[in-house]
Amino acid sequence: MQTDANKARLVAFYLPQFHPIPENDAWWGKGFTEWTNTAKAKPLFSGHYQPHVPADLGFYDLRVPESRAAQAEMAKTYGIEAFCYYHYWFGGKRLLERPFNEVLESGQPDFPFCLCWANQTWTGIWHGEPNRILIEQTYPGMEDHQRHFDYLLPAFLDPRHLRVDGKPIFVVYSPDELPNAKEVTDFWRDQAVKAGLPGLFLMAVHNSADWVPQDQGFDAVILSRLPPRRFYMNQWITWKKQPLTKLKYWLADLRKLPTIHKYQYVIDNLISEQNSSSETYPCVIPNWDNTPRSGPNGLVLSGSTPERFRAFLKKALTKVQTLPAEHRFVFIKSWNEWAEGNHLEPDLKYGHRYLDVIREEMQSKE
Repeated sequence: MQTDANKARLVAFYLPQFHPIPENDAWWGKGFTEWTNTAKAKPLFSGHYQPHVPADLGFYDLRVPESRAAQAEMAKTYGIEAFCYYHYWFGGKRLLERPFNEVLESGQPDFPFCLCWANQTWTGIWHGEPNRILIEQTYPGMEDHQRHFDYLLPAFLDPRHLRVDGKPIFVVYSPDELPNAKEVTDFWRDQAVKAGLPGLFLMAVHNSADWVPQDQGFDAVILSRLPPRRFYMNQWITWKKQPLTKLKYWLADLRKLPTIHKYQYVIDNLISEQNSSSETYPCVIPNWDNTPRSGPNGLVLSGSTPERFRAFLKKALTKVQTLPAEHRFVFIKSWNEWAEGNHLEPDLKYGHRYLDVIREEMQSKE
């Protein structure tokens, strides 16, 4: 466990959508995975870096144990402490569960993990069909929360599970979507104690530094912020710039271009001041470009480089230095979200350079 005097704990979000499932076959065609959109991506404007082609790990299939082992070994080598696997539970219906279930059942790879409940309705928005509901996120009631907890309990009990003060970590991606969140989180903690655990350490992902996690029963907040598509009245754009910004977006729509912001400009606003009354963890992104999924409706942070990512990471590492050693989390979004352009896994353009930045910055803190 990385709890040295100046050591941060780096946790990378992990997408399991790199294997076919019947639902995706039905929605998007036989054999669809995250690689489908990644591989067919094309540059949409001058200087647009697409497609992103994987290097060392190739176009892997997460049903293959060797692929999962190679990911974990690479992450460990470069200073990532754990993967935070996206977990899907739709009123008892599960999707994309196979990779993590096999990690749990096999005991391999021997690499720390936690889970993030990605509690959002799946629509076709990133595939040009915003009104198409694929599967709805529902909350049937406390009996369903009991079943959900029972399903998660073997993971919570696993010795590899990431912990704070002995408590397994569980993350909720959309806390505002969870009805009666305080009641639910209290219930989960009670169930954990009944199962012999000291409790749960519950984190929520949110985009506002003013959001108070304790009000909804959470212990901490992961501050994850991106500029929305075609935003005008935003704190990041001054009033004088708004007319020009509106003109830029109008022209972009006319030319069928995605929303484009400079990575270097945006990262200064991705980590805002922490709420002094709450435990807040920064979330850094190596890059962002979801045009492989959404084409001209996407958002691109252009001009990301390993050195600009270094500046972002340095700022995040500094943010957590005042927290107790075991609580110094920095989240990275993500390890492998290739169709959103935010991946640490090596590609043909940059190789290991983003990973090198992480290792160098973590070693400098030793």
